[in-house]
Amino acid sequence: MAVRIDPSEVTFTAIRAQGAGGQNVNKVSNAVHLRFAVHGSSLPEAVQQRLLATSDTRISQDGVIVIKAQGSRSLEQNKAEALARLQAMVDAVATPPRVRRATKPTRASQQRRLQGKAERSATKRQRGNVRHAGE
Repeated sequence: MAVRIDPSEVTFTAIRAQGAGGQNVNKVSNAVHLRFAVHGSSLPEAVQQRLLATSDTRISQDGVIVIKAQGSRSLEQNKAEALARLQAMVDAVATPPRVRRATKPTRASQQRRLQGKAERSATKRQRGNVRHAGE
């Protein structure tokens, strides 16, 4: 199920990037903070719930996703990178998890398991101290 992010629901804030870069990093605001309010978005309710249920540190208590992108020297590339990361987060929870159905192991698989345990037990039993006949 393809769920697209509406660009009008995303706000970008230009900030100064961290790290090395000389004068350019001190003068130009090329890094981007992306903010996306999950509750007020047009995402389907089920996708919103699964997104908020993830234990991602980029999601605040208020349900706002904050993504920082500063990999590029271009503001537009950083915006595109942040939007791609947000889309990846949404895509990860877009499809509901498959329901696990409980099954019983087959008789043959149980016998194989027990046979393997018996062989392992015999191997370990042989590792004990050696007793000589005269002792």
